[in-house]
Amino acid sequence: MLAIFLKTLPFFALIGLGWGAGRLRFFPEVATEWLTRFVFFFALSAMLFRFAANLSLAEIFDLQFALAYLTGCTVVYALAMTVALARGVTLAEAAVEAQCAIIGNTGFLGVPMLVVLMGAAAAGPVLMVLCIDLIVFSSLITLIITATREGHLSSKIFGALGIGLLKNPMIVSMLAGLIWSAAALPLPAPAEEFLAMLGAAATPCALFAIGASLATKTAERMEVALWLSFAKLILHPAAVAFAALYVFKVEPYAAHVMIAAASLPVAGNVYMLARHYGVAPQRVSASILISTLASIVTVSVVIGLVSQT
Repeated sequence: MLAIFLKTLPFFALIGLGWGAGRLRFFPEVATEWLTRFVFFFALSAMLFRFAANLSLAEIFDLQFALAYLTGCTVVYALAMTVALARGVTLAEAAVEAQCAIIGNTGFLGVPMLVVLMGAAAAGPVLMVLCIDLIVFSSLITLIITATREGHLSSKIFGALGIGLLKNPMIVSMLAGLIWSAAALPLPAPAEEFLAMLGAAATPCALFAIGASLATKTAERMEVALWLSFAKLILHPAAVAFAALYVFKVEPYAAHVMIAAASLPVAGNVYMLARHYGVAPQRVSASILISTLASIVTVSVVIGLVSQT
């Protein structure tokens, strides 16, 4: 367990460095925004394309894997929604809280960290988790909030969702990589080196950007944020583990990667959605802050446990 913790420590140290730079105003908010854009549109996209281009669709998509992850997520999502509604919050707020309980920082933290810690073969399962998070649950929260505000769902919202997904550089880069792989075309050496060089910037820049963004977040509504952090860091990986290992009997290594991905802290894009719709952004902000701090320990424990089985 200590060995795993020491391996994860450099990743969280980079987050801490970014937080310090942001807190001291050495790295202002505008710089964090532009660094995040660089990672999102260039570095991480290059990394995802390169991973996908070197994998077949069968190495990424597995029906049992997808069903197991969806089942685990759905159980925790429903629980978080129920707890939120029992407190008397609106359906839109409950959906945002449920999003906090299941959407981890797979893109910025999970992809680079889990591939390093669990091996290159982790890329396929991690990309599958990322696809489900982006396509299924990001769409779901948009539909729920839109339906509660407008009282109905029009065909326009589904068209907007489709366009939004096609504009997401992470989805586009993975899709482009799979198309390249399906065409059985080898990446030219200069292109491979270019993508490797650009993709290598994703890990340090993404982690630094996560830390810098945390510097501006505050821990308000602590009791709710603590509950959501517990749901994300403990209940989510536990539910996913049960579904993957005992219900759907997913291949062990892929199941372990899925469980590790489920243990990641609340994703920053949940805050972006909350701020965009004006639904509980401070609550989400606090959940991201607390879950990221606690994950220094919990992620190491989860990876250590799955590595021993």
